[in-house]
Amino acid sequence: MDLWSIALEERAKADEERRKSLEQQGKHDGDTNLFFMGSSRCGKTTVLLRFLEREESSKPTTGMEYTYGRRSRGSNMAKDVTHLWELGGGTSLAKLIEIPISLDCICGLTVVIVLDLSKPEELWNTLEVLLKQLKQHVDGMIGQMKSKSPESVTKLRQAAWKKFGDDHPDKDLLDPFLIPLVIFGSKYDIFQDFDPEKKKIICKTLRFIAHTNGAHLQYVSIKSDTLMSRAKQLISHFAFGTPASRSMSMDHTKPLMVPAGADALGQIGSYVRMCSTV
Repeated sequence: MDLWSIALEERAKADEERRKSLEQQGKHDGDTNLFFMGSSRCGKTTVLLRFLEREESSKPTTGMEYTYGRRSRGSNMAKDVTHLWELGGGTSLAKLIEIPISLDCICGLTVVIVLDLSKPEELWNTLEVLLKQLKQHVDGMIGQMKSKSPESVTKLRQAAWKKFGDDHPDKDLLDPFLIPLVIFGSKYDIFQDFDPEKKKIICKTLRFIAHTNGAHLQYVSIKSDTLMSRAKQLISHFAFGTPASRSMSMDHTKPLMVPAGADALGQIGSYVRMCSTV
């Protein structure tokens, strides 16, 4: 087999892997959209810049900002494109989610919520407000899609439940988002020095919320190359359909890394939802 034939074969394999990865997420084989939102000054912009491998310094995001990323597809000249949206202002501008979440892009969309672990007194309110706003808007979009493209809704629903498998013990207690959802807990370098019991409560509660909403949960710190590398790998998975990491950590004394569908209420144990004691 000549080199050209080998290159074509490798490209076909890469394209097929990407197609299967996107299909599992309920996405089409085209441009993707990632929407970042979360706590104010929690490192959303820095995470984005690291993913894009840009060395520029980050500035506070005051409204809605847009950029994009491109990635060569194998040895081919064609490039995959991901559109990256970032909402600043914490919860104060939550209604602006209507800009990036539209009928045109919802089938290729992933929502990324970044929470500041160093400020647990603000964390729960931020998460509750953003999840509520997201659910209301996404439910509205799904309602419109049912009449225009019912097969797309079916694909999103199947992808949302597929990650749990047919025999998951918590199936009747879950209400997964119909679009992929990622929750990053930032500033782990500060959080790791918290009181052990405090960390345990926060970890259990985040695991419960992520699990019942079908979200990926992962801790990150811009001061840790390992945690940043894991975050970049997860973002790339949703942006370009690259393989997701198979690593997992549910130990509250270590950085959490819990893929959607991998947890269970029996493993989480007792939890405190929106606990005022943390």
